[in-house]
Amino acid sequence: MCIKESLRLHPPVTAVSRCCAQDVTLPDGRVIPKGVTCLISIFGTHHNPSVWPDPEVYNPLRFDPENTQDRSSLAFIPFSAGPRNCIGQTFALTEMKVVLALTLLRFRVLPDEEEPRRKPELILRAEGGLWLRVEPLSARPQ
Repeated sequence: MCIKESLRLHPPVTAVSRCCAQDVTLPDGRVIPKGVTCLISIFGTHHNPSVWPDPEVYNPLRFDPENTQDRSSLAFIPFSAGPRNCIGQTFALTEMKVVLALTLLRFRVLPDEEEPRRKPELILRAEGGLWLRVEPLSARPQ
């Protein structure tokens, strides 16, 4: 839940584009014609207050199974969606879980005093990088 909430707040890729394979009628009746390239804002979707109450607040409980029942599967798309989604998403999520578990097993991780500023490029970065304080946990008996 923590990893998913982090990906919601800070999706690595902020937008993707797709070419409409057929006419798409929007809820207000407007039509996006076949052949038009549309930009889908992953960042905007993940920060939409009509889908995510208090979208700037870090709340991993959003991803508790009880809280995901009524939410569209397209509300959370850090790896895109559909037939052209990220082929490496399972590997990436597994790698994040392993790295996080091994890090927390050995260290206490604390945020830097200063809040990072987002720097959107091809991928979302933090301006000046992300700085953390890392303290080793007490030595455990072997």
